[in-house]
Amino acid sequence: MKSNIRKFLILILCLCISTGIFSQNRKNTVSANDRDYWVSQLYKMSAPVLSNMSKGELKKNMVVEYSPTWDGRNKDVAYMEAFGRLIAGIAPWLNLADDNTNEGKQRKQIREWALQSYANAVDPNNPDYLLWKGSNQVLVDAAYIANSFIRAPKALWEPLDQVTKYRYIKEFQSLRKIRPAYNNWLLFRAMIEAFLVSIDEEYDGYALDLSIHKMNEWYLGDGWYSDGPEYSFDYYNGYVMHPMYVEIIEVMENKKIYSPVKFDLALRRMQRYNQLIERLISPEASFPAIGRSMTYRMGAFQALSLSAWKYGLPKTMTNGQVRNALTSVMKRMFSNEDNYNKEGYLQLGFVGHQPNLADYYTNAGSLYITSLVFLPLGLPADHEFWTSPAEEWTSQKAWSGKPFLKDYHESIKQ
Repeated sequence: MKSNIRKFLILILCLCISTGIFSQNRKNTVSANDRDYWVSQLYKMSAPVLSNMSKGELKKNMVVEYSPTWDGRNKDVAYMEAFGRLIAGIAPWLNLADDNTNEGKQRKQIREWALQSYANAVDPNNPDYLLWKGSNQVLVDAAYIANSFIRAPKALWEPLDQVTKYRYIKEFQSLRKIRPAYNNWLLFRAMIEAFLVSIDEEYDGYALDLSIHKMNEWYLGDGWYSDGPEYSFDYYNGYVMHPMYVEIIEVMENKKIYSPVKFDLALRRMQRYNQLIERLISPEASFPAIGRSMTYRMGAFQALSLSAWKYGLPKTMTNGQVRNALTSVMKRMFSNEDNYNKEGYLQLGFVGHQPNLADYYTNAGSLYITSLVFLPLGLPADHEFWTSPAEEWTSQKAWSGKPFLKDYHESIKQ
């Protein structure tokens, strides 16, 4: 009897040690598990696209689903959408140094695939040469490729050979003939020009000034921009507007180029938006399925992720709070196996496979904008974002009767 009790106590002790109950570094154990989960999701999402594209086989092997209301544009836009949006989200992670951890080995592999994919994307003789001409949609996803270079120049731009760099510059410059829609598309044109600024190439200053002026005119207040003259309630402030606006202006200021709006102002507006988007995460780790492009999933949180990675979070929230909120939403959304098809590619839906939610311009490649939530993986594993203890997010506190910060309207105009 005593022998059985002793065995039982030893088992309990082993479990306690393995789960970190007696460890002074328990908070690191918990948050490391969060990071492991994020990395596993990033790798699952990235590997099918980049492994195939690095071999020139993306167009051959990617199973692409198109909206039931597809508008008839060239279907090859899907491949640039998949590559451009994905690489913009994972670029900061690829910028980290190599190491011998499992994560480090996966990162090295993804980076190698990505660099070869970049080369194939602009090589006219490669089967995966992307659709750089013949569709205005090209402007959108070329901008995400340009954004990836801005986010990780040392890892993703500088290692490219001179021929590949030359080809990108020429392809980007050739897109100036596309007339952007009078909405967030102005930022796509400006993002490409901002990248050219960043590498000291000739740029179109008028396109930069126009986009900055118009977005400033479309600022509604309290952290929200209108997407053009008419406001629509959706997540485009997260998908596109705040992040691109802030990063474009940051490049200009870093290069001592005049911007009609200062970086500090654009950032303060984005931080106010971040305060509000965090409050939209329910106590159950869901967020409202509203507006167009719902199939972009967690791309809605790009602005929050960008701040966590690059600028720091608003003072009203903590790293542990935001990491816990985003991880919880991610787990709730991607626990549904129908987000992916049997070949491993994303398929149309919000949570699972819901093709009727897709807009007329949406295809499976479009969905890789959800990778923009992965930006905090650009922080090293020992950063506070990953090591802080998990904390309840705002609505969890509010709906459980706990103290939480009151929200205030904030006027941010000048």
